[in-house]
Amino acid sequence: MKIVIGQGSCGIAAGAAKVYKALEGINTGAFELGSTGCIGMCFLEPIADIYDGDVLVKRLVHVDEKDAERIAKAVCENDLDSISDLFITDDDASFLSQQTRIALRHCGIIDPTKLEDYTAIDGYRALKKALCEMTPEEVIDEIKTSGLAGRGGAGFPTWFKWNAARQSVGDRKFMICNADEGDPGAFMDRAVIESDPHTLIEGMLIGAYAIGASEAIVYVRAEYPLAIINLKRAIEQARENNLLGENILGTGFSCEMRIKAGAGAFVCGEETALIESLEGKRGMPRLKPPFPAQKGYNQYPSNINNVETFANVAWIILNGGEKFAQMGTPDSKGTKVFALTGKIKKGGLVEIPMGMTLREVIFDIGGGIRDDAEFKAVQMGGPSGGCIPADKLDTIIDYKALGATGAIMGSGGMVVMDQTTCMVDVARFFLDFTAKESCGKCVHCRLGTKRMLEILERIVAGEGKEGDIELLEELCEGIKDGALCGLGQTAPNPVLTTIRYFRNEYEAHIKEKKCPAKACASLLRYSIDADKCIGCTACAKKCPVAAISGSVKQTHSIDAQKCIRCGQCASVCRFGAVTVC
Repeated sequence: MKIVIGQGSCGIAAGAAKVYKALEGINTGAFELGSTGCIGMCFLEPIADIYDGDVLVKRLVHVDEKDAERIAKAVCENDLDSISDLFITDDDASFLSQQTRIALRHCGIIDPTKLEDYTAIDGYRALKKALCEMTPEEVIDEIKTSGLAGRGGAGFPTWFKWNAARQSVGDRKFMICNADEGDPGAFMDRAVIESDPHTLIEGMLIGAYAIGASEAIVYVRAEYPLAIINLKRAIEQARENNLLGENILGTGFSCEMRIKAGAGAFVCGEETALIESLEGKRGMPRLKPPFPAQKGYNQYPSNINNVETFANVAWIILNGGEKFAQMGTPDSKGTKVFALTGKIKKGGLVEIPMGMTLREVIFDIGGGIRDDAEFKAVQMGGPSGGCIPADKLDTIIDYKALGATGAIMGSGGMVVMDQTTCMVDVARFFLDFTAKESCGKCVHCRLGTKRMLEILERIVAGEGKEGDIELLEELCEGIKDGALCGLGQTAPNPVLTTIRYFRNEYEAHIKEKKCPAKACASLLRYSIDADKCIGCTACAKKCPVAAISGSVKQTHSIDAQKCIRCGQCASVCRFGAVTVC
């Protein structure tokens, strides 16, 4: 028997490393102990899988280091029923069974630190097929047949970019991976690199062969230390086994690969800003044309795709582009990975065929809203995306349908919100992010996002005024039209969609000085219901500014001038006497 502990970042944060260490300390050789990456069920971490050979026997969830001894005993004595309280439920197991996994096909299954685990499940077979049986043009044609579009957000046809780079003249060419995943709530790329780094390497090598590149670079966020560690190890393993470097597999094709750790600028998700950063300059977008395919890194022809795009490549080459194209919709082929977060019961990584509805992902796979609260909206595409309301839950997931709502597919962030979420504050949150992340090169983005943020901050503080909504809309259109790169051009999306679908909340903030979601502290008023207050003094003792007065067994009151609206009084009142309006 073998016990495998999921040690992706989410698992480690939940205590998986402690579980592994505890099992390691009591293992006398009676069982094998191993590690894997993130399976995607982040809501169940730490996770321990028990294998008999290659067969998964049981999955244990919410494992604690205190459970280590009885888990070891159960495995050694072949008495798994004794730890049945740790078994995953059928309902939670359906989280995976409802998905179709291609980019995530190995995540949480193999040990990302062992090349032999990857090669045992057809790893690098696609590379060998491409190098030995296909011309570069045939590789590009297969990607064209698949309909694979860039998974970084824009959805541009992958084959077109590859073909443009191949046709460009240059004595050096570069294949670059954009792993600068900066969207709040997004962690798809991190999970792939941590859990299956060889998939990225193989996909990049196939792409490098197709465009004629002899050098490959992975631009990854320095905030992803585990991903960088695992990718470095995988690159070394590939090089040691003639899968990287000179004369790969004896085919005459040579390609080197290196990692560049970025400093975490969101604008470097834009490909020309990324190139500037690679060259040691400040990350700021370039004017296009020329495009990177003609003049990219150090003015050499370059191609840039994101991690998820490359993670699909080996599967497509091995299984055929037509099989990939059979999944999805006429406009959007294949599968898409989403990071399902926010007010959701089952948060984690979800990979589904294009064409599923938002409702199916959020309620069928994700289990619905936490605490069975009422669904309000879902933010798609991060700071560059938009909020989609409840009446559009049956929107299908593809580039065209999501675009029609005012949102975008983006890299795959999906933040779920319930009725306690203030949509004006959501817009403020994302504008605060984009205003800070603007590189400052163009006036529309540098100043426009700042002016919009100032207006939104006034509104949530109860200082909004007539005309603010119209002014926001005017600024949005100006920024979209005038910004140089995708960061500025899409920064208005959260504001435009929240105004479009939740204009009543803006109006309530401005005209009534009220927050319908009761989330904006400056607009809240705390009071005590005399009919419910029994004078227990719990609220007065908890108040940090002594704003509550009253004697024992007498009705208490709140001094609105002193109250800082921290909510402590409401949290300790057991009688529902503290009201918020």
